[in-house]
Amino acid sequence: MLAGKKILIVDDEPDVLETVVEVLHMCSTDTAGTFGVAHELLRTRQYDLVILDVMGVKGLHLLDLAVQRNFPAVMLTAPAMSPQYILQAFKQGAISYIPKEDLSLLDKLLAELLEIISRGQSPWPHTLSRLTPLLDTHFPAGLSEEYKILWHELESLAP
Repeated sequence: MLAGKKILIVDDEPDVLETVVEVLHMCSTDTAGTFGVAHELLRTRQYDLVILDVMGVKGLHLLDLAVQRNFPAVMLTAPAMSPQYILQAFKQGAISYIPKEDLSLLDKLLAELLEIISRGQSPWPHTLSRLTPLLDTHFPAGLSEEYKILWHELESLAP
């Protein structure tokens, strides 16, 4: 499913860019370590998929451009994994939200997401089922009510 796909990877951490390029060796990849470079690539090139870091490169701003250009966009992050960011990414048109802890599984996860999209289905149930246990371990139990609200909002927005 990923072989030959053109993918833009945007992250301000060079080691993350290097790791993602290695994991996605079967793809044709471009990388950007800054907002400016990423913005220019998004404006001028075509991609089958875009992977955006949330924080260091203003990923939510870049997400708007990716969505305008009809590029499926996945948010990749560690520090910003919160219900609010997940909901914001979904509302802005991201197809998924993948924690950096899952980089070794990135090729598998992206292939699953592209398969789901090719069937005309929303990728968000897949993302939510995958993220629930991780969110439960990263955040205090008191946030479980906030998760329920987030999941309800996402389910109501899903096509």
